[in-house]
Amino acid sequence: MDILLEVLKSIFPIVVIVVIGYVLSQLKWFKDSFAGDISKLIMKIALPASIFTSVVSRLTASQLTSFAEGLLISGAAVVISYLLAFILVKLLKVRPGRRGIFINTFANANTIFIGMPLNIALFGSKATTFFLVYYVINTVSTWAFGAFLITNDPMETAQAKKNSRRGMLKKVFSPPLIAFLIAMVFVLLNIKLPDAITTTTQYLGNLVTPLALIYIGIVLSNAGLKSLRIDRDTAVALIGKFILAPVAMISMLLVVKRLGINLPAVERSTFIMQSAVPALTVLPVLANDGKGDVRYATNIVAISTILFVVVAPIVMLIINVL
Repeated sequence: MDILLEVLKSIFPIVVIVVIGYVLSQLKWFKDSFAGDISKLIMKIALPASIFTSVVSRLTASQLTSFAEGLLISGAAVVISYLLAFILVKLLKVRPGRRGIFINTFANANTIFIGMPLNIALFGSKATTFFLVYYVINTVSTWAFGAFLITNDPMETAQAKKNSRRGMLKKVFSPPLIAFLIAMVFVLLNIKLPDAITTTTQYLGNLVTPLALIYIGIVLSNAGLKSLRIDRDTAVALIGKFILAPVAMISMLLVVKRLGINLPAVERSTFIMQSAVPALTVLPVLANDGKGDVRYATNIVAISTILFVVVAPIVMLIINVL
C-alpha cells in the first residue's frame, strides 16, 4: 500500500497539469500556434537550461570516478534495451515517425520527475548516490543518442528525409546535447559558477516539465481522448519499457554477481526500479521538433505514466524476491 501511495503522489501532479492543458485548450485559451511555440521554447531555451543546471548541481568529477562500476553495469543494461528495441523495430516494421519514440521508450526514463522522488521514498536518502549513477546514464543516453533518433525520424517522404540529411550535424548537436557537453566540461574542470547564473538557469529549467505536460494536454485536446489507445506499436513499446528493460537490468546484475561483483542491495534496487520508470515527459516535444508522430509520443507518455501505478508495486515485489 505504501508504494502505491508513493507512486500516486509522484503521478498526481503530472495528471493534474495535463488536465489543465487539456481543459484550457478545450476552452480555446490558446491560439493554434501556441503548442508549437511551447515546443520551441522547451527545446531551445528551457530544456538546455534544465540539463545544464541538473548536471552542474548534482555531479562532481570525484563522483563520476567513484561511479565507474555502476555506470558500466547500468550502461550495459541500457545498451541491451536499445538493441532489443532496434531488433523489434525491424521485425515489426515500425513506421517512420514512430521508430525513435519506440526505441526511446525502451531505453530512457522520466528519472527526475517520477524516478527521483519515488526512489528516495522507497529506499531512503542513502539511495541518492546510486540514483545519480542511473541519472548520468539516462541523461547521456537521452541527449547523446535517444533525442537524435527521434529528430532524425520524421513522418516524411524518402526524398524529404534525404534532403534533411544536410542538417544532420545540427540535429546531432542539438541545444540539449550542447548544454550537457558544456555542463560536463564545468563538472570535470571543477568550475564553480556564480549563484546568479545557476539561479537563472534553474528558473528557466523549471519551465520544462509543466510546459511539456501542458503541451501533452493540448495535443490530447486536439486529437481527442479517443486517440489514447493501445495499438500494436504502443503495446510493444510498453512491454519494452515495463518488462524487457527491467529484465535487461536484472540480467546484467545477475551476470556481474556471478563474476564476483556484489553491488549493495540498495544500488541493485535503484537500478531495477529506475529501468521501469515511465517514458520521458518531453517525448512529444522531441517528436514535434523532429516532425515525428506527436500523437503516438503523447499516447506513450500518458499510458506509461498511468500504468506505472500498477507496474511499480510489481517491480518492488520482484526486487524483494531478488
